[in-house]
Amino acid sequence: MKKFDYHKLLRILKIILNFVVTIFVILFFVVVCLQRFSNNRISFFDYRMFTVISGSMEPKYNIGDVLISKVVDPKDIKVGDTISYLGKEGTFANKVVTHEVVDIETDADGKYYFHTKGLANLIEDPIVYEDQLYGKVIYKSVILSFIYKVISTNIGLFVFIVIPILYIVGSEILSAMLEKEDKRRRKIKE
Repeated sequence: MKKFDYHKLLRILKIILNFVVTIFVILFFVVVCLQRFSNNRISFFDYRMFTVISGSMEPKYNIGDVLISKVVDPKDIKVGDTISYLGKEGTFANKVVTHEVVDIETDADGKYYFHTKGLANLIEDPIVYEDQLYGKVIYKSVILSFIYKVISTNIGLFVFIVIPILYIVGSEILSAMLEKEDKRRRKIKE
C-alpha cells in the first residue's frame, strides 16, 4: 500500500489558496479602479460599487458602508427605493449621491425625473433626471463595508493589504527554496 503524501496535499492547497486570494484581490482592485478613474461611468456587468461618505442616509446606511447598485430601467424605480446618481447642481455637482426616492414624475416626453432626499436631511435634493441615474441600490455588503472601514485605518491597511502581499511573496520564495533543497537532497542520495 502506498503512503499518503501530506506534503503534496498541503502544497496543492496552498497553491489553490494563493490563487483564490490573488484573483479576489485583483478583481476587487480592477473594479475599484475602473469606477474611480471613470468617475463611476463604467459599470461592471451593470453593477457599481459605492462607499457612503456622509451621514445623510443614517440610520439605513452609515459612513463607510459599501453599497452595490444595479442599472435599472427608470420605470422600475419606486418611491422608497434608494438610488445612486451623478449630481448636476449646487453642492451636488459632479458628486455621486445615494439618496431615497420620495416622489416620481414624468415630463411631457415621458422622461422620468425623481425627487430624492437623504433620510437625515431636512430638504430635498435638486431634481434628478433619468440620465443622471447610476442605478438602484440593491445590496449593502457587510463584508466589504467591514473591510473598507478597517482598511481606511493604518493598522487595517497593514493587516489586509501588506500582510497578504507579504504572505503570497514569502510563501512563493519559501516554496522555491524548499523545492531547491529537495532537489539537492535527492542528488546527494543518488
